[in-house]
Amino acid sequence: MGAPQEITEAALAASTADGCIVIASEHTETNLRWAANSLTTNGQMRSRSLTVISTFDRADGTRAGVVTRSISTLEEVDDLVRASEDAGRDADPADDACPLVAPYPHDDDWDADPAETSVAVFEQFAPALGAAFTRWSSTERLLYGFAEHQMTSYFLGTSTGLRRRFDQPDGRLEVNGKSADLARSAWSGLHTRDFTDVDVAAVTAALEQRLDWAKTRIDLPAGRYETILPPSAVADLMIYAYWTASARDAEEGRNVYAASGGGTRIGEKLAPQPLTLRSDPAELGLQCPPFEIAAASYGGLQSVFDNGFPVDATSWISDGTLTDLIRTRSWAERTHTTPRPYVDNLILSGGAGGAGGASLEEMIAGTERGLLLTCLWYIREVDPQTLLLTGLTRDGVYLVENGEVQGAVNNFRFNESPIGLLGRTTEVGRTEPTLPREWSDDFRRTAMPPLRVPDFNMSTVSQAS
Repeated sequence: MGAPQEITEAALAASTADGCIVIASEHTETNLRWAANSLTTNGQMRSRSLTVISTFDRADGTRAGVVTRSISTLEEVDDLVRASEDAGRDADPADDACPLVAPYPHDDDWDADPAETSVAVFEQFAPALGAAFTRWSSTERLLYGFAEHQMTSYFLGTSTGLRRRFDQPDGRLEVNGKSADLARSAWSGLHTRDFTDVDVAAVTAALEQRLDWAKTRIDLPAGRYETILPPSAVADLMIYAYWTASARDAEEGRNVYAASGGGTRIGEKLAPQPLTLRSDPAELGLQCPPFEIAAASYGGLQSVFDNGFPVDATSWISDGTLTDLIRTRSWAERTHTTPRPYVDNLILSGGAGGAGGASLEEMIAGTERGLLLTCLWYIREVDPQTLLLTGLTRDGVYLVENGEVQGAVNNFRFNESPIGLLGRTTEVGRTEPTLPREWSDDFRRTAMPPLRVPDFNMSTVSQAS
C-alpha cells in the first residue's frame, strides 16, 4: 500500500469533479478481553479507509457524492473516485452546500508517518490486571471486561489545496465485578489516551466496595427520588443534549433549544447553578481534531462541505445560560451568524474549571436519604421538543441514608430530560474525566461532575439485572 498522503494525492489527481475532498484514515487497534479472572483473547488489527467527496456546481445548486471504502492498493483509488463522481452527478442539490474551505496557516506535519498503537500500550496495565485476578480469585469474586486502545491518523486534502492531518489516540477500559453466584454486579469504565493513567487497584477496589454494598437488598417502588448521578451517567445525558444542539433545528422549531415564540433559547437561563458546558479540541487528556472531519452530512450538526474548517474552543452553556448552538457554515451564512462546528469532546463543570466541587464520596456523605446510581443504558428519545429521554439503570442502584450506603435497590426505568435536570440540579460535584456507558462506542472524550437532583423520575420498576 502507498502512504495515506500518497493515496490522498492520487485521489485528488484522479478527480474530474468541480470540487473534491479526500479523507484517508489509518487505523490500528489492540485489545485484551477477560472473563472469570482469566484472559480470554487478545488481538491487534489494522485497517485503512478512504472517503471521497465529489462536488458539482449546477445552475440549480451544488451536488455532492460521498463514497467511503476500505482500500488496500493504489489501484482501487481510481474506482472509488469514479464511484463518488457518479453519486454526485446523480444527487439532488445539497441543502448544506458551501464553497470548499480554502487553505490557511497551521502547523500540521503532513509528511510524518501515521501513528500506530501496539500491545506495548498495556505494558503497565497487564501485570496490574493479573494481580487483580489473583486477588479476586482468593475472595471468590469474578472480573469480566475488556481494554482496548486505538490510534487513528486522519489525512484530509481538498482540491482547494488545503492539507491537514491529526493523530487520535483513544482507549477505554470497561470492567464488571461479579459475585461468585453472579447475583451481584458492579461496573466501572474509564477513558484513557495511553493506559499509563489507569489505576487497576483503585478501579477494582471500588468494584469490591459496591459488591459489598449489594449484599443487602432493598426493594423500592417507582417514584421521584433525590438522586446522585455519577459522572458516567451525567456524560450519557449531556452527550444526548449535545447531539441535539443544532442551531438549524432550534431556529426551525424542532428541538428543545427552540424558543416558544420563534428563534432559539440562546441567552436563556437553563440552570440556577453556575454550570458551564463546553468543548475544546486542546483540552488536556481529551484532545481531538482541531478541524472538521465529516464523512457525511448529519442533522444540522456536520456538513461534508465544512471538511477542514478550523474547530475552536466553544462554550455552549456559560454560568447556567445557553450561549451557543452547533451551526454549519451553510446555515451560518443563511442566518448571518458565525459558524460553530461540532467538536469531538464535551466538558461540564460547576464554574471556572470545576475543580472546587465535592467528590462523589463527599456528596454521598452529605445525603440524608436518596439514591446513588452507577450508570444508565438503553437510552432512547421520547419527545424532541422537551428532549425527554427514557432508559434503564444498570449494575447498581444504592440507597443512601444519613450519609451511608444501606444496600442495593432494584433497577428502574427513568423518564427525564437532561435540559430539565440542569434546571433542577441542587449540587454540582467535582469535574473529572469519565467514560459514558451507553455512548462509549460513539463518543468517549468527556469530563463531567456528579450531580444531585432532588426529584429524579424513576417511572417504573425494571426487572433488568
